[in-house]
Amino acid sequence: QVQLVESGGGLVQPGGSLRLSCSASGSIFSIDAMGWYRQAPGKQRELVAAIFRGGSTNYADSVKGRFTISRDNAKTMYLQMNSLKPEDTAVYYCNAKRFGDTYWGQGTQVTVSS
Repeated sequence: QVQLVESGGGLVQPGGSLRLSCSASGSIFSIDAMGWYRQAPGKQRELVAAIFRGGSTNYADSVKGRFTISRDNAKTMYLQMNSLKPEDTAVYYCNAKRFGDTYWGQGTQVTVSS
């Protein structure tokens, strides 16, 4: 089992920045990939960014050049979000995949509004 806890969400003005963190615990060895997803009201959950065991990353087109995913050790993953837009408003979820199983955090709200 893997437990994931997100933090760092909040209210920010358009053009501002936030950094989300995801702390992993439990059976964190052999995690194949981690990622950030988001879900806005009335919309499906969508992939924002992912980072794989070898360090490669991918991003949704809507956040390329503005968001950066990183992982500084086996336990912590980040999402640096710059130039935030109102359409980035959503609940952001941390995700981990290990041996075919998928794990989710509880989510953290990000609201971009003036």
